Amino acid sequence: QVQLVESGGGVVKPGGTLALSCAASGGIVRNFALGWYCQAPGKQREWVAHITADGHTNYDASEMGRFSISRDNAQKTIYLQMNNLKPEDTAVYYCSQGDGRGNFFRPNYWGQGTQVAVSS
Repeated sequence: QVQLVESGGGVVKPGGTLALSCAASGGIVRNFALGWYCQAPGKQREWVAHITADGHTNYDASEMGRFSISRDNAQKTIYLQMNNLKPEDTAVYYCSQGDGRGNFFRPNYWGQGTQVAVSS
């Protein structure tokens, strides 16, 4: 059974940075795509970015240029570097493992989420 555990959330001021991590276990991580989603209060969970098994990255337009997704297959960890954070980035951020190729990503497993709050 795949398990995903996020860390790195917190409270930052607008313009600040955060680095999220997600440790995976229980599967062959290197063979699968990994992604990040966010869910703001009262809203549906939304896709943020994903990275395929061969390292192809994709971002939602609102995060393009501010967020960076990466993976370390040896450490079975996925990262999300978040720069120039805005109040509208406030949400619970979830990592996921699933099927993906190019721009396509379908999550199959989820972590428990980590809270990010951007406020002055």
